[in-house]
Order: sequence, then C-alpha cells, then structure tokens
Amino acid sequence: MLTRHPEFLRYALIADAVASGATGALMIAGAGFLSGLLSISGGLLFEAGLLLVPYVLFVLWTGTRGVIPVKPVWFIIACNALWTLGSIIVLMGWIAPNALGVAFVLFQAAAVGLFGLLQYVGLSHRAVTA
Repeated sequence: MLTRHPEFLRYALIADAVASGATGALMIAGAGFLSGLLSISGGLLFEAGLLLVPYVLFVLWTGTRGVIPVKPVWFIIACNALWTLGSIIVLMGWIAPNALGVAFVLFQAAAVGLFGLLQYVGLSHRAVTA
C-alpha cells in the first residue's frame, strides 16, 4: 500500500517528530525549572522526556523512508492515542499540577492527538498499487 499523497503523511510524521523532540528536550533539560513552574514532579517530566527520545527517532525513521511503511504509521497513531489518553488520565488524580501545569498537560495532549489524527488522515488516502 502506498499513499496517494505521501507528502501529507510525511509532513505530519516529521512535524510530530520535531514537536515531540522539542517537548522531550524541554522536559529533560528543564525538568527542575518546569517542575516548579507547573507543580508537576521533575522526575515525571524527566522520565516522560526520556520516553520521547526513542519515539522521536522511530517517527523520524518512518517519515523519512522513500516509501512510508503503513504498519509503523499505525503504531505511531496508536502511541499518539495512548499518550493523549494517558495525559488526561494522569490529570484525574495521579498528579495535582497548578493551573499552568493543567494547561501544559492538556495542550500537549491536544497536540499529540492532532498529530495522530493528521497521520490517520494521511493513511486514509491510500491506494492499492501493483
């Protein structure tokens, strides 16, 4: 399966990798600062940032293939859905951030969900090729 408009899917994947990479770097390098600013554990921020490193590398690898492989994109979409859901769940009592922390978690959850949606749209324009 190839996509009719692989550039759309490619851009969605690369944008996801760039945004996730920037967020991960911010959470790793600025865990202490962000912890005080958001009232979220610095350890949680640091570990979440570390979790993004292999994800970013995998998304970049997938998005830069000559032909974007479909199964890895489905895996990326699933990861985005789980991250979005997990972000909402942690706000239901696992963490108690301040208002800025809630906004941070909800904003990144919405961005991750949007990337997953864009990737799904990119896959939905598939055409069977011979």
